[in-house]
Amino acid sequence: MAKKPVTSRTGRFFKLAGMTASVAGQYAGQRARRMFRTVDDEGARSESYTRMAGEIADTLGELKGAVMKVGQIASQTQDFLPKEFSQALEKLQKEAPPMPFDVILAQMESELGKPVGELFEYLQETPYASASIGQVHRARLHDGTDVIVKVQYPGVDESCDSDLKQLRLALKLGGLLKMPKETVDQLFGEIRLRLKEELDYENEARNLKLFHEFHKDQPWVVIPEVVDSHSTRRVLTLELVEGDHVSQVTPERYSQETLNDIGHRIFTIMADQLFRFQCIHGDPHAGNFAYRPDGTIIMYDFGCVKKLKPEIVEAYRKALIAALDEDYQALDQYLIDLGARVDNQPAVDEAYYAMWRDILIIPFLNDEPYDFAEADIHKHVAAKTSTVFKYLDYFKPPVESIFIDRMIAGHYWMLKRLGVQAAFRNELEKYLRS
Repeated sequence: MAKKPVTSRTGRFFKLAGMTASVAGQYAGQRARRMFRTVDDEGARSESYTRMAGEIADTLGELKGAVMKVGQIASQTQDFLPKEFSQALEKLQKEAPPMPFDVILAQMESELGKPVGELFEYLQETPYASASIGQVHRARLHDGTDVIVKVQYPGVDESCDSDLKQLRLALKLGGLLKMPKETVDQLFGEIRLRLKEELDYENEARNLKLFHEFHKDQPWVVIPEVVDSHSTRRVLTLELVEGDHVSQVTPERYSQETLNDIGHRIFTIMADQLFRFQCIHGDPHAGNFAYRPDGTIIMYDFGCVKKLKPEIVEAYRKALIAALDEDYQALDQYLIDLGARVDNQPAVDEAYYAMWRDILIIPFLNDEPYDFAEADIHKHVAAKTSTVFKYLDYFKPPVESIFIDRMIAGHYWMLKRLGVQAAFRNELEKYLRS
């Protein structure tokens, strides 16, 4: 039998408070056990982290909303939490059990002010997609237009602040926030801002129109149109624009040449948004992109959009140039400008930067196409993560550019899953040095 959804603020608070108490108790027990050991048992600590992580991930998945979104962001930010948590929270990216249909109907009618039968000729009960803060259903307007309707879960926006406070407390009491308070404040402040924007579907409608305008000269980029008459702060209706999910992109329908064209277009979208528009689509996972055999790319979900400060874009550009040119002294300074490096610490050993540069630069090394299907950059990164501990006090989560990193990581996985073979060095140079 399905659990009744927790939609009241009080219900959410008690659910999170119970999780927090459990995690705090486990952490206290773990610390007590460590006091009586002569050797720190890494295996036992990892097992304890895995248990705590599972409990947090299960609770966040059930509650959806702000806390689930933070879990998704945390899973992509390796320096935010221990690896056991990143792994447990990754399932929040993939699993979002749907909300009961009667809850969705009540929310729709409350927001749009009319019975669903007056609003739509047809509304499909089975969700088209379900996510952390809302659910999407297919529908048809009375004029015959096929649409999708995105409906926000009840109670999610009102409980955003208390959810975040409670989650932060759980992570703190679980001994999981190994960062200075100032950095944690900044990080949660940034997440809160993005969430507040994402919870405002009127804001998303504005974003859709902005990106529509920005990409208007690129006919191979398709962004759905907003149906203003059926949209409010918590309900967003868009024209139905369909394409193939990456899992449906098969060699029978997509030639390698088409995949390579799509790869170049993905790179262009990313670089244009970063360096020219200075405003990026901040949620680049597989569910937010679709493809067509003619090379068209469809982009969905513009709730998480990050407007970048010009000085951050410039520092990012200069950091990339310095890394390409192996000028590690300059790179160190630009990372300080980006807010990624603590400025009162001595310079970082150049060999450390060289090690990371040699891993991350592989797709941009020369003019030969790089086969993303065989890409194992993520494995090399994972193998070197233990080296981060040596410089733990030198670096901090780059709050202003965290969504740039998230965008690049998301695009790497898209190119890999598509099996793109392409050389991007010359294209990158044009953006960096023009």
